[in-house]
Amino acid sequence: MATKAESRLSTLKVVSYALVIVWLIIAAFPFLWTVWGSFKVQGDFFSKADWTNAIYGVFTTRETGSAFTLDGYRGAWIQEEFWRNVLNTSVIVFFTVIISLTFGTLGGYALARSGFKYAFWILMAALIFRAMPHITLVSGYMLPFFEWNIWGLKGTAIIVLVAINQPFTLWMLHSFFKNIPKDMDESAMVDGCTRFQAFWHVIVPVMWPGVITTGLFSFLLAYNDYIVTNMLLSKPNETMVPAVASFLGSVQVQGNIMFAVAAAVSATVPLFIMILFFQRQIVSGLTAGAVKG
Repeated sequence: MATKAESRLSTLKVVSYALVIVWLIIAAFPFLWTVWGSFKVQGDFFSKADWTNAIYGVFTTRETGSAFTLDGYRGAWIQEEFWRNVLNTSVIVFFTVIISLTFGTLGGYALARSGFKYAFWILMAALIFRAMPHITLVSGYMLPFFEWNIWGLKGTAIIVLVAINQPFTLWMLHSFFKNIPKDMDESAMVDGCTRFQAFWHVIVPVMWPGVITTGLFSFLLAYNDYIVTNMLLSKPNETMVPAVASFLGSVQVQGNIMFAVAAAVSATVPLFIMILFFQRQIVSGLTAGAVKG
C-alpha cells in the first residue's frame, strides 16, 4: 500500500511531466508548423478562409499536383541564390568566433590573474558597453566607415561584431578563469614554463568546456545578428537573416513569403544540429563558471 509521501511524489511527477509536455508543445509548435508550411504554397499556408488548407494542401495540390512542394526552397536557394548568403554568413561567423575567443581568452585570463583594481573597472566598462543597444554602437561606426570607404565589406562587419561580442566573452571567460586555482599555473611556472606556456598547456585544457560554451554563444550572436549585418553589409555580402527579411518584400517591392519561410527553415536547421551536438559541453560549461561573476 502506497504511503502518503509516495503518493504525493507520484502526483508531483505526473504534474512535472505534464508541464514539460505542455512547454515542449508551446516551444516546438511554431518551428514545426513553419517546417510543415514551407512545403506548401502561399495560398494554403496563409489561408484566411480555412486554416486546415495548410494541413491538407488544397491549393498546393491544385497548383503543383501534389500536397507537398519544394517550390519555396527551389526559389530561395536557386532563383534568389540564398546559398551566397549562407556562404557570407559562414565566413563572418567563423572569423567573429575565432577572433572573439582569442582576445576574450587572453583578456579574461589576464583580468582573472591580475591583482590590480583596474581589472574590476575594465570589467564594469565592458558590462556597460555590452548593455548598450547595438543600433547605438553601429550608428557611431557608420561615418568613419563611409569616409574610409570600407562600408559594405565582410571584414567591416566582423570588426563590429567582435567589438560588440567582446565584453560578453570577456565576462564569461573571466568567470571560468576565476574558478581555476592560481596554484596550477604557478606550479607550471615553477617547473620551467613561461606564463604563456602555463596558460596554453595547463589552463586552457582544464577550461575547455568554458571556451566551447563561450564560442557557441558568440556563434549565435553573429549568426542571428540583423542590425549590424543589415546596416553595414552591401547586397553581395548580405548574410542570411537580412536576406530572409528581404524576401518578405517592402512597401515598394513585393516579396515572396514562401521563399522567406523556406529560407528561415534552412537557416534554423543547422542551429538545432549544432546545439544537439554540443549540448553536453554547454551544460557543463554553464555550470562550471558562468554562475560566478
